[in-house]
Amino acid sequence: MTAIARAWTPAQERIHVTPYPFSAVVGLDGLRLALLLSSVSPHVGGVLVRGEKGTAKSTVVRALAGLLPAVSVVRGCRFACDPAEPDPDCPDGPHPADSPALSRPAALVELPVGATEDRVVGTLDIQRALADGVKAYEPGLLAAAHRGVLYVDEVNLLPDHLVDLLLDAAAMGRAHVERDGVSVKHAARFLLVGTMNPEEGEPRPQLVDRFGLVVTVGAPREARERAEVVRRRLAYEADPAGFAARFAEDERALAARIVAARKVLPRVVLPDRELDRIALVCLAYGVDGMRADIVVARCAVALAAWHGRELVTAGDVRDAARLALPHRRRKDPLDPPGTDEQRLDEALAEAEAGLEDERPDDDPDPDGGPSPDGGPSPDDGPDHSGEPGGLDAPDAELAGDSHSPDISEKSGTGTAEASGPRAEGGEPPDLSEKTGTGDASPMPAVAAGNPYRTRTLSISRRGEGGHAGRRSPAFTRRGRVVGSREPRGKLAGAPHLPATLRAALHRGARDVDPRDLRESIHVGREANLVLFVVDASGSMAARKRMTIVKTAVLSLLRDAYQRRDRVGMITFRGHAAEQVLPPTSSHEVGVLRLAGLRTGGRTPLAAGLRTAAATIATERRRDPRRRPLLIVVTDGRATSGPDPITIAPALTGVAAVVVDCESGPIRLGLARRLATALGADLMPLEHLEATASARTASTRKAA
Repeated sequence: MTAIARAWTPAQERIHVTPYPFSAVVGLDGLRLALLLSSVSPHVGGVLVRGEKGTAKSTVVRALAGLLPAVSVVRGCRFACDPAEPDPDCPDGPHPADSPALSRPAALVELPVGATEDRVVGTLDIQRALADGVKAYEPGLLAAAHRGVLYVDEVNLLPDHLVDLLLDAAAMGRAHVERDGVSVKHAARFLLVGTMNPEEGEPRPQLVDRFGLVVTVGAPREARERAEVVRRRLAYEADPAGFAARFAEDERALAARIVAARKVLPRVVLPDRELDRIALVCLAYGVDGMRADIVVARCAVALAAWHGRELVTAGDVRDAARLALPHRRRKDPLDPPGTDEQRLDEALAEAEAGLEDERPDDDPDPDGGPSPDGGPSPDDGPDHSGEPGGLDAPDAELAGDSHSPDISEKSGTGTAEASGPRAEGGEPPDLSEKTGTGDASPMPAVAAGNPYRTRTLSISRRGEGGHAGRRSPAFTRRGRVVGSREPRGKLAGAPHLPATLRAALHRGARDVDPRDLRESIHVGREANLVLFVVDASGSMAARKRMTIVKTAVLSLLRDAYQRRDRVGMITFRGHAAEQVLPPTSSHEVGVLRLAGLRTGGRTPLAAGLRTAAATIATERRRDPRRRPLLIVVTDGRATSGPDPITIAPALTGVAAVVVDCESGPIRLGLARRLATALGADLMPLEHLEATASARTASTRKAA
């Protein structure tokens, strides 16, 4: 206890001055190798780090900056131009050949989740332009990160347009700002590193594909490693400078190795045979496009340079494939993230077999293939996998698969799967009297069919500047201009020039004054909280409708993913409702919970609506700007609990849609009665699928 108490001293305030040493990190070999390879060759395309909370993702990334070589910049240049090769398009240029230079550490720029587009790319200072009559361009974070590291924590929570800007700049090495009456180009070559917690939701697969390498990390699973992590952390917090001194020699060795690898990199040769191996592996693994082939090739070249070799070997290609390919195989955006390690091994074996078939019998392998006896080629170089730190070979477990747990038992109702008989087409047997639970045994979970494109369900009234998305109309920072207004403090969007001029003329002034400034009002689309309330009672299973219902909900989940919504799911059966999916951005989890959904028992519709009202109230307190859209999937029957109509007042003001699952020649119209009480749109289940002539369905009530 004394040692722990000593750790929390004023010395902790000096932690931000002395970052945690990169070489002091316990484990995480795959992550450390990926970062080092990207430091050797930024053309690899950056690194995305996926991992649960508390796995030292941010610590490792911030420690990397201390290993990067210092950069020489033109004195006074805000864009960190290299004196040897200044950027000809530099806004602060042109720089003469004899410009004074200075040396400074490579920059580590952190982009916060709440950053605006102006802060990222830079913008024109409109107020100074109006006051002084000059175009004053203020550089953004892309300029600050030039020749350094741009770190984005929780990159999956960034708006899509900001992520697009980052990835485009990282791919082209330049930033092009064309906005607010200013046109600026400047160099923006940086190492892009993003970290994310999968619990907060997955980014689009298209965006993940733009990262060169993706590494999945986890906490140590052995007691000794966990104890060593805590031991080192406490020692660092007690004496940051002393702790860093213990690893100073290792840090200098890694920094020197990065410099040496950068010198070797231009001389590394990628033989045609290994290029063929890369193409065969990518084809066998089933990736789309050509970006995977390019990234694997660049990563293999960087690996060879890291090992001090000037020739890429088969081992380099195998290791590069394990870092660059696993995240590129998702065919459906709602497939669980992660990798199929066995499939990758098979792809590597298929590529090797393809190369063997093409090689003549009397042709030796000059390019680093396996030796005839099956052992490693002499050109593969020494085996460094056993060296301390483990930085010479990627950890397949860390750099590859992140298996999703089997949540079928957790996502159900908590009861065992039933195997008893039931009548064909009839209600499942009511075991409430026998079991005393008031509930029937759940039926086995059924699979959903192929999802389809659904009609667009949206909130008809405009929101007041909610989260950017693609569902409901709202006043946003981007979109169609519908008017102007006086700025509320600092200019929040683009200026409205006609309104600004009218304000000046209204004052009778000949010159425009800052007080005449007007900003544009834009109307675009916002993302909503889509809350599903799904009937899982016996009546849904009796008519074999659950497959149809699950397909419909799966289709709506896909639509919510495409429109950037948060989703939640509530099911009701027996005598209670269950929140099987708390509101989240992880649509993949919603698909898994839906797959494990079982049916059976009575229909407590009122309990489902009551749980929905409580969930919406909690989310409104947490995020008042996000408007909810309630989707109730039911046939309207209520065989347990109070009349659901009595719960309707608790959902007043909530935009809702009732998807009527009732079928058969005789219909009771109970779902219509529920929709009327909720003030919701009624949509028959068979009309949910969009057609060429279908009109967009929207709710009648605003949130």
